[in-house]
Amino acid sequence: MGKITGFMEFERIEEGYKPVSERLKNYGEFVIGLTEEQSKTQAARCMDCGTPFCNNGCPVNNIIPDFNNLVFEGDWKNAIEVLHSTNNFPEFTGRICPAPCEAACVVNFNDDAVGIKSIEHAIIDRAWAEGWVTPRPAKVKTGKTVAIIGAGPAGLAAAQQLARAGHDVTLFEKNDRVGGLLRYGIPDFKMEKTHIDRRVQQLEAEGVKIRTSVLVGEWPKDSKITNWAQETISAEQLKKDFDAVLLTGGSEQSRDLPVPGRDLEGIHFAMEFLPQQNKVNAGDKLKGQLRADGKNVIVIGGGDTGSDCVGTSTRHGAVSVTQFEVMPEPPEKENKALVWPYWPMKLRTSSSHDESAEKGLLQREFAISTKAFIGEKGKVTGLTTVQVEFKDGKMVEVAGSEKHHKADMVLLAMGFTNPVATVLDAFGIDKDARGNAKASTDFTGGYATNVPKVFAAGDMRRGQSLVVWAIREGRQAARSVDEFLMGASDLPR
Repeated sequence: MGKITGFMEFERIEEGYKPVSERLKNYGEFVIGLTEEQSKTQAARCMDCGTPFCNNGCPVNNIIPDFNNLVFEGDWKNAIEVLHSTNNFPEFTGRICPAPCEAACVVNFNDDAVGIKSIEHAIIDRAWAEGWVTPRPAKVKTGKTVAIIGAGPAGLAAAQQLARAGHDVTLFEKNDRVGGLLRYGIPDFKMEKTHIDRRVQQLEAEGVKIRTSVLVGEWPKDSKITNWAQETISAEQLKKDFDAVLLTGGSEQSRDLPVPGRDLEGIHFAMEFLPQQNKVNAGDKLKGQLRADGKNVIVIGGGDTGSDCVGTSTRHGAVSVTQFEVMPEPPEKENKALVWPYWPMKLRTSSSHDESAEKGLLQREFAISTKAFIGEKGKVTGLTTVQVEFKDGKMVEVAGSEKHHKADMVLLAMGFTNPVATVLDAFGIDKDARGNAKASTDFTGGYATNVPKVFAAGDMRRGQSLVVWAIREGRQAARSVDEFLMGASDLPR
């Protein structure tokens, strides 16, 4: 370890933000990363614990004490090698991962975890600036072919691993650009899409063929999920043309709110609203873009997607933004003795919340449930809610708590239920109780479905989850596919 007493000598250093007045003018990133000296000081706080809980807290099992120590010593080039050994895309996770590694950090028991995420961010940004991130094409080709369906983080990670193992990989994506929900879900102010574009160039240089706007199977009628496909290909054709097929699509089916008035105009899924803004940011022209300008916006759902709707609505110029969460308001500070090193349930305030609050727009309400949408002339004008509470383990309405809220736009951000069923049905894949592809994560035979030579990983298999989990599953599935094709695999798991 770099400095034995570092965790006692130095305080946690947070990444900075540009002023709200400046960042609301555009959709660009506004986080100010750590300087080289700040990164070194932050890395010095790592205790190099006998049992590094941060490694286990990180879904991709980043070797965190090692790259912290290398940053402390100024060996940034080896730091990116260590980071890339477990994580294909640290520029994604260094920006949008909620950092469960920091929750598990031993120093976090005193409420000031090592800034692992900010160090990761600094390492990869420096690596790109120094030209250390380069294509690594396979020296020997296997002659085996693999089709990967879904170009989100799981598909991208799997494609890179399999291409480096020497296989001929073709990556299919139904939308017009690569990235999945990274591209058409995460707002640009949280992660600019140039980071994806650079990785696409690297993948292509490593031999990955990328086919966008290609849909596998049929698309469900009246679906609200983004689909900019221009051609289709059948599951049977893929199984015929490729030695293995890996399904890595997202869990894109949004959870609905089937209450009276749901069919009123002005009520939209978050994933109708957010992708459109990303598309406009990319330079595309859209007719009838969903916008919050001059509107009273209500966001139903208190998670990250809801927060993204808050930030985007604020930038549009909403008159007010109210965010509902059906669960009770969590405590501002968790009981460390009870929950550490696990991910704690506590009140989280995002940069989007801060922006909207500073503009005097935001109101957050907890333990609230929507009973009905109200409208005039077919358009939503408000909604009726009640407060809820838990009694005997059940959620019940609080008598006399009914209330009316004004709304010109309602955004449903209550999470996602399952991947698009038609894709799984096209291959005849068994599903679990939640509608995900049924496949295990076993060391041997993991990620294989009931259909010969067809595998599934990421949200397609595990359901709605984090980008870092998608990368992990993509990497592990790649090893399983490689082992299936070759009888053995040297790819890391």
